[in-house]
Amino acid sequence: MDEKYRRAVDAAAIFSETDLNGRITYVNDQFCSISGYSREELLGSNHRILGSGLHPPEFFSSMWRTIALGQVWKGEICNRAKDGTLYWVDSTVVPLLDEATGRVQRYVAIRFDISEKRRLLHSLQWRVGHDVLTGLPNRSFLSDLLNQALDYSRKENIALAVCMLDLDGFKAVNDGYGHASGDLLLVEVAARLRSIIRGEDVVARLAGDEFVLILRHVRDIRELRAALHRVLGVISTPYLIQDKEINVCASIGVTLFPADNDDADTLLRHADQAMYVAKQSGRNRFHLFDVSRDREVKATHQTVERVRQALAAGELCLHFQPKVNMRSGEVVGFEALLRWQHPQRGMVAPREFLPVVEETDLIVDIGEWVMEQVMAQLRQWQLAGQRWPISVNIAARHFQRADFVDRLKAVLERHPQIAPQLLDLEIVEAVAVENIQHVSACLEACQALGVQFSLGDFGTGHSSLSYLKRLRTQTIKIDRMFVSDMLHDKGDLALTQALIGLARAFDRQVVAEGLETLEHGELLMSLGCDVAQGYFIAPPMPASEVPGWVATFLPPLEWCPQDEAS
Repeated sequence: MDEKYRRAVDAAAIFSETDLNGRITYVNDQFCSISGYSREELLGSNHRILGSGLHPPEFFSSMWRTIALGQVWKGEICNRAKDGTLYWVDSTVVPLLDEATGRVQRYVAIRFDISEKRRLLHSLQWRVGHDVLTGLPNRSFLSDLLNQALDYSRKENIALAVCMLDLDGFKAVNDGYGHASGDLLLVEVAARLRSIIRGEDVVARLAGDEFVLILRHVRDIRELRAALHRVLGVISTPYLIQDKEINVCASIGVTLFPADNDDADTLLRHADQAMYVAKQSGRNRFHLFDVSRDREVKATHQTVERVRQALAAGELCLHFQPKVNMRSGEVVGFEALLRWQHPQRGMVAPREFLPVVEETDLIVDIGEWVMEQVMAQLRQWQLAGQRWPISVNIAARHFQRADFVDRLKAVLERHPQIAPQLLDLEIVEAVAVENIQHVSACLEACQALGVQFSLGDFGTGHSSLSYLKRLRTQTIKIDRMFVSDMLHDKGDLALTQALIGLARAFDRQVVAEGLETLEHGELLMSLGCDVAQGYFIAPPMPASEVPGWVATFLPPLEWCPQDEAS
């Protein structure tokens, strides 16, 4: 290089020359100054003397491949000075070619110190990913750290725990001692958490007094519990903040991967849910997220929402099961039973969806829809010259509403052509005895409107003379669990006989559910129960099939009195 050009480069940049083997043949003063090495130490040495160890081998092999082909290479390199400090340079390495042969003769490198620029950039990046008050990773950086930890745990099949920690009593500190004391408390909490976690674990601050711990390499539940007890202990140790002793504790929610095998955001949400359980359970404790319970809750929610859609889409329908006087063969009424005509699954039985729906207010909407459908069906049958009563099962949540009577009255008023006596509302015994005073009052108010009432599942709850006296229903239905086994179980037979006797003693009509065979009917009639329903008589059927079935129904000859059968 021409001397005047070299002087210009020396004044402006860090400059060096190397031979084809990477040995240094020339360095300027700026090179010596930034590296801390003398010229004598550098000349003849390989550039590896400056290696920082931060770049992978492929980084330099790519650079040498480029310049060996006679091409210019540009990039940022981190070097290590003689005293061990790191510095960054923006490098341009130029291969010098022999004009005659075109071969590379040597390499010159022009560098500029960008250490301060890198420090500023790192500081800005640090601020983006860290909480300024505590120095802990913030919500944004936590997401990256948790995803990295999850990737590693999945690859190595190692469990990790995600813990959501919230300080109990922090608001009182802010209110009583001021926000400055609150900030100092948060700084101390962060320092304590950092002091007890392992190097591979993570502690981060989300916002306010909420912290997250990622505990990696969790070997078993016992180890996890021990770690969480240490966290609770260190947090609850008194603090000295501005010469005042301050006491707080923590509630911790924990979810364990891979038992809870979900994405990072979901794991944080699960830990948060568990943390609120810990708070509700008394604070200064931890609670482990219940994965199986969460699946049940999700499944329940999904089912409820799907049934809500089914109601809106007209997928729900009613089937009707006849009640028959076995002695006379007369059809004395029907029970309306809910069905779901699912677009993909076909006809879905109520046991597959009603139990979860009955725990929500959706059952009220369904109950009122059923009553409207029943009143409309009664109108159709009435126009056809039939007056078959229809019984409707009323769910506990529906019946116990304070406005049940008013809503029932509104339904009846919308169907003035239908005699209220044709609507029979059935409540199960367990609901009736939960709040006997309220139920009795509600029964009387509904009966004043003209509707009938049946007491279902009789015998399965707390059947007693006092309940029968106070629950003035027109009909008592003996549960199928007694009827189905009474041919083979003397206990069920005795109970069925006793229940029929009780009903008759209180002048109530008796209906037996679950009639399965001819012999069941004969035995029921011998015990004094003439009315029954069950699959031996007929399964539930669409309303369109009812008239044809009634027209062709004949009771078994064995059920008829001898004088009629002869």
